[in-house]
Amino acid sequence: MAYHIPSTAQLSLPKALLIVLSMAALLCFTLLLQLATRPGIAFTGQQTLVRLGHTLRPYILQESWGPYTPYFPVDRYQGPPKGCVVTQVNILQRHGARFPTAGPSQMMASAVAKLQQARTYHNTSLDFIRNYTYDLGIDDLLPFGASQSSIAGAQAFHRYKHLLSEDDIPFVRSSSASRVVMSAQNWTYGFSTASNLDFNPVLAIILDSKSNDTLHNYCPAIGSSESMTNIWIDIYAKPIIERLNAAAPGANLTTKDVHHLMELCAFHSAVIEDTSDWCQLFDEKEWKEFEYAKDLDKYYGTGYGQALGPVEGVGYINELISRLTSTLVHDSTQTNTTLDSSPITFPLNRTIYADFTHDNQLIAIFSAMGLFQQPARLDPTNPNSNGPDRTWVVSQLTPFAGRMVIEKILCQRAEPGDRDLDQNNLKEFVRILVNDAVQPLEFCSGVEGLCDLRNFIESQEYAISGGGGDWQKCFEQPASMDPWTREATLSE
Repeated sequence: MAYHIPSTAQLSLPKALLIVLSMAALLCFTLLLQLATRPGIAFTGQQTLVRLGHTLRPYILQESWGPYTPYFPVDRYQGPPKGCVVTQVNILQRHGARFPTAGPSQMMASAVAKLQQARTYHNTSLDFIRNYTYDLGIDDLLPFGASQSSIAGAQAFHRYKHLLSEDDIPFVRSSSASRVVMSAQNWTYGFSTASNLDFNPVLAIILDSKSNDTLHNYCPAIGSSESMTNIWIDIYAKPIIERLNAAAPGANLTTKDVHHLMELCAFHSAVIEDTSDWCQLFDEKEWKEFEYAKDLDKYYGTGYGQALGPVEGVGYINELISRLTSTLVHDSTQTNTTLDSSPITFPLNRTIYADFTHDNQLIAIFSAMGLFQQPARLDPTNPNSNGPDRTWVVSQLTPFAGRMVIEKILCQRAEPGDRDLDQNNLKEFVRILVNDAVQPLEFCSGVEGLCDLRNFIESQEYAISGGGGDWQKCFEQPASMDPWTREATLSE
């Protein structure tokens, strides 16, 4: 079965958010909501500094954890320009903070075991390791992640409540992984609660990730980012293993072990909702270097550096165009044609749409759309190769509960004679925000973050064409796992 429409019982507000939120989290919900709208909030929303070891360091370290970074607004939200009003919103959001997946979890546990086998510790910062028990779960959404989604739902209500009416409430979909489903339901809870139960959206469609699902990346022939990422890990982690192995004789850590221990800092912090003792083992420079490894991973995973990465985002973009223009979906890639052809399962008369997905799929959609293009490919040996203004920074693109918001905007400021003016001299535009930062939209001649709706649609030729033949290549025999070699092979 390609999709699931929740039963009546499942459409009600999720019992206990489907994941038990602590009383403390509920009591501080209002505070969290207020803080969530400010740039530069702390990890838990309750402090501006976190304790790392014996010194206080700024929360900025928590913004260097790549895709494991807790959501933070990259910029302060700005309303539409004077004379303009938002008329439709499309929200595409990643699930909230979770436990690690199975593979990384095994690697983290292995690295911890190596340190615990050390004969002695020559640095007191390692003393906690002797009594540490690795007990992280696998895949599941965390209470902190549930709170993130609830806060996002409440924020969406307050920001876009002018679009609501008794007959027009958000239409919500998710991919089928449990952490994504729960994030969608927690978002609806936050939205409903913020409205004092006046508007109660439900998770209407759960797309099966094993079938046609525009909210989950799927391309069997896609290459891997591992070779590119490993080049940089071997460079940045080498001095760290020398330091840690000297401080823990007999541990015999590798560069990959170091990388996984840094991941453990992020995951354990999300579990305890405080800064883990693992974080103190690394300095600010090393965290920036760790972050670049994650930038490479996504860039060469489903981003611009992967030949078949962007095509995985084509289906969602074609659904977006359908909503923006109130026309039927035209797509031959990942869309579910049965669902997308029905006004029940793919309505075109809503003003707010919210879809819940994974970070890899968000990256594919960014790349298919033309966001965050870089002057040159990311260099796996040099994080400064694209200069200080590099915008491909994954902690700012797809943190836990990260989101892209596409606003359809109506403006009165168009010039007379414009081909797209309506009878009231109004014109429609598109504005895109990623984690509240307005995107410049150079690819469709954006001005002040506004792109003419017609220009935006015309700029999406890659999606409209079904990926220019790339989708068919997804089902050919995979070539080299090295994306540079692979791209050259597939372009022949």
